[in-house]
Amino acid sequence: MAFRTEYEFELPRGYVDEDGNLHKRGVMRLATAADEILPMRDQRVQANPGYLSIILLTRVITKLGELRAIDTRVVEKLFTADLAFLQNFYRQINEMEIPKVHATCPKCEHEFDVEVSFIAETDGA
Repeated sequence: MAFRTEYEFELPRGYVDEDGNLHKRGVMRLATAADEILPMRDQRVQANPGYLSIILLTRVITKLGELRAIDTRVVEKLFTADLAFLQNFYRQINEMEIPKVHATCPKCEHEFDVEVSFIAETDGA
């Protein structure tokens, strides 16, 4: 099994471009140390720390619908529901610890822990 570095997503609302086209499906890659460190030098982040997530998402979203490029103008124009979704998705794919749920088999009553993934597995990603 190959190590996954890219994850597909679908925005709850979608990005509407200047021609009125809706873009919902995209790909986000895992963040690198540079993705987290380099935006701190950006004047927009220094002036408004809340802007960090805009730049961070711009760096890690590799595809969004049929758009040729994802820049800060695209991320700034996302609906708030989509921005919140992407911020949460970023945290999910970049976290180290996989959440577990304690379960009991209804037939034999054997107790065990099950890893819970909120990210759908896809072939070829």
